[in-house]
Amino acid sequence: MPDADASFLDLLYSGADRVEFDRLVAAHPERAGDYDLALRLRDLIARHRSREAELSALYETAHDLTAIRDLDEILTAIVRRARLLLGADMTYLSLNDEVEGASYMKVTDGALTREFTTLRLPLGTGLLGLVAQTGAPYFTEDYQADARFVHRHDIDHAVAGEGIRAILGVPLLVEGRVIGALLAVHRTVRQFPSDEVSLLMSFAAHASVALENARLFARLDEANRTISAHATSVEAAALAHERMTDLLLAGGGVAEVVEVLAQVLGGDVAAWDPAGQLLAGSDVDDRTAILEVAGESARSGHAIDAGRAWVAAAVAAGEHVTTVILHGRAAPLDPVEQRTLERGALVTALVLVFARSVAEASERLGTQLLVDLVEGRELDPDRLRERARRHTFDPDAGLVLATAIIDGDWGAAARAASRFALQHRGISANHHGDLLVLAPAADAIAFGTKVLSALGASATVGVAATSVGDVPAAYDSSHRAAVALRALGRHGEVGDASSLGMASLLLGDATPEAVTHYVESTLGPVLAHDAQRGTALLATLEAWFDRAGSIAGTAEALHVHPNTVSQRLARIGELLGPAWREPAVALELQVALRLLKLQQL
Repeated sequence: MPDADASFLDLLYSGADRVEFDRLVAAHPERAGDYDLALRLRDLIARHRSREAELSALYETAHDLTAIRDLDEILTAIVRRARLLLGADMTYLSLNDEVEGASYMKVTDGALTREFTTLRLPLGTGLLGLVAQTGAPYFTEDYQADARFVHRHDIDHAVAGEGIRAILGVPLLVEGRVIGALLAVHRTVRQFPSDEVSLLMSFAAHASVALENARLFARLDEANRTISAHATSVEAAALAHERMTDLLLAGGGVAEVVEVLAQVLGGDVAAWDPAGQLLAGSDVDDRTAILEVAGESARSGHAIDAGRAWVAAAVAAGEHVTTVILHGRAAPLDPVEQRTLERGALVTALVLVFARSVAEASERLGTQLLVDLVEGRELDPDRLRERARRHTFDPDAGLVLATAIIDGDWGAAARAASRFALQHRGISANHHGDLLVLAPAADAIAFGTKVLSALGASATVGVAATSVGDVPAAYDSSHRAAVALRALGRHGEVGDASSLGMASLLLGDATPEAVTHYVESTLGPVLAHDAQRGTALLATLEAWFDRAGSIAGTAEALHVHPNTVSQRLARIGELLGPAWREPAVALELQVALRLLKLQQL
């Protein structure tokens, strides 16, 4: 019972139910005139309170748009608030997939079945599909009985599973384009007053703003990532440019350039010559395919993606100088990194061209110096030292001159000799068809062996230890040794005057055919007898000369009886003639024996 002294104003202030107003007017009929006015005021206050709650929810939603960056979190809050304010059993938001031509559930609040939360409705199908397609709001008091909408069995089955009857749907619009829909449903048949439609439209507008903001934020984040990545690439490119410039100024080589590129670009780098031979770095297996791409890169002047590797060829004065390959990197190259690789290829080419120019200049100077030394034209000590200083050649060191006679690819051997001389702080030259290498060394034969290894098996090398003032004599000695080796048929070997003895003097200008003819004409009958009958006349003759004509000494050396020696010498006399013991003939026989022995070494 209301207080006897209570008034309609008190009831309005306390927010009393309508039944309290009815009791008051029943207890005090004299106040009936204020009853209708009090009820109207009560309804007005209720609407204001409801509107205040709506505005508060909308304000909180707007605040969320500025405070929350997570799109799913914002949409979940919007759907939940819409459900509470409309007193709906369930609210949900869908987004359109224009490629598929459907609208799919993005967020739900109050759903009872998993099937409903995963629905995808073709545009134009059902109430949601119609809103998502047309961009106009729709509502129905009883969806299952409403023939205005295109019904599909699977969708109606999901709707029935939720017990849905009344549905209100409004579009999500961004710049006039429909991107989805926001819906509120009841599980009882009911109408939707205009204020509920307006409220849901307001929430839909906020959802659209959230989606658009998310798109803009995503674009901003992508732009920031792009700018950051670009800045990183530019910084790395600047670092690479600075380091490669420093390398050029410091006289660095191809290996140093390759190392810088590998560090800056984050992969394995290899530098090839135009033929695909590795100059420096980490090599790759598929040479044939990459060489084809290298030709295309050389023509275009740009780096090319070859699938598992990036290929950049460098051209100087119309000549393909080098190819730089980046491999072993998972991420693709951005444009700045591509230009860094291209610049690295150009720097590699510059290093090679510069080194080639220096080598050619040094080779020309070294060649002329060595020729002048061989021909005795450079006698001024001061001038000699100045010329030697230009190629780090020490004229005061103990030297060895190697003279090589080439029977194969002379050009390749000449290039190998030049490289060898540079590596050993020496000089090289071509002199009358011989390849000469003069460099500091302590052991002439060991030095000659290294030269032979560098030049290949087509070379025959004579050596002579010398000083800078005795180079002409050293050339004569080493040349004669090389010629003697060839005359003896010992191609691809190393020798000097001491190891060849008299042969280097006698055979300095001989040919292999001349030596063989001399031996045959001098010892031919003895050689033939031994070959036909398996005798040892040649060994007996050599031992007899070595023992100064002593039969006993010869027998002891051969481990035979002296009578056997006498019999063999008699047979030799029969074959060579009675004058074979005469000094002149004996000398010829000993020379032939020595030459034959040298041939067989």
